[in-house]
Amino acid sequence: MKFSIEGEYPVLRCILNRGEEIVTSAGNMSWMDEGFNIETSTGGGLMKGLARAFTGEGIFRNVYRASKDNLEIAFASSLPGKIMSLEMNGKTFITQKNAFLASEPSVKMETVFTKKFSSGLLGGEGFILQKFSGEGLLFLEADGSTVEYNLDVGQTMLIDQGHVFMFEESVRYDIETVKGIKNVMFGGEGLFLVKLTGPGKVILQTMPVANLASKIVPYVPSSK
Repeated sequence: MKFSIEGEYPVLRCILNRGEEIVTSAGNMSWMDEGFNIETSTGGGLMKGLARAFTGEGIFRNVYRASKDNLEIAFASSLPGKIMSLEMNGKTFITQKNAFLASEPSVKMETVFTKKFSSGLLGGEGFILQKFSGEGLLFLEADGSTVEYNLDVGQTMLIDQGHVFMFEESVRYDIETVKGIKNVMFGGEGLFLVKLTGPGKVILQTMPVANLASKIVPYVPSSK
């Protein structure tokens, strides 16, 4: 499979030859050549489909299989942001719950939860995450631009939860309470922060969709 990522508001364009396949969540495809065979399924059974629904990806997944050579299929970003390609090579990554755009069928996707149910529930974004492993190409969608860090052993970062995009499996993920009543009430950072501890790679995103929505809502007309 050949691919390119193009545009200021990016689109992923993939060229598949006969028999090659690409997987995406239902509704993610933007345009394609005639000649693809489409198979819709839960991607491993109803329970896996329901688990994926918690991440916002929906119960069903579509597999697009090329019936001849040189067929194009495209996936546009849903918001201003960045599309990232990863060659898995047996690695494992944890991402925010809405990061998945498309992948080769050999990439395995799971829904994972933070270790503490109560912390995850109160921490909002941090409760439900996506885990990717296996072989092949994986395409992810970030909100805004991305910034990359490589944490040493024991090195820690505290991050507003919406800015966490992805990290390697070796990085430990926890939810930490903001200290001090005044800080919680007037600091504007909320009650919880994500605590990531190395070693491993961490990639953050600059414009979480929740932050963008909060800036737009005051300008949306409402009926009196």
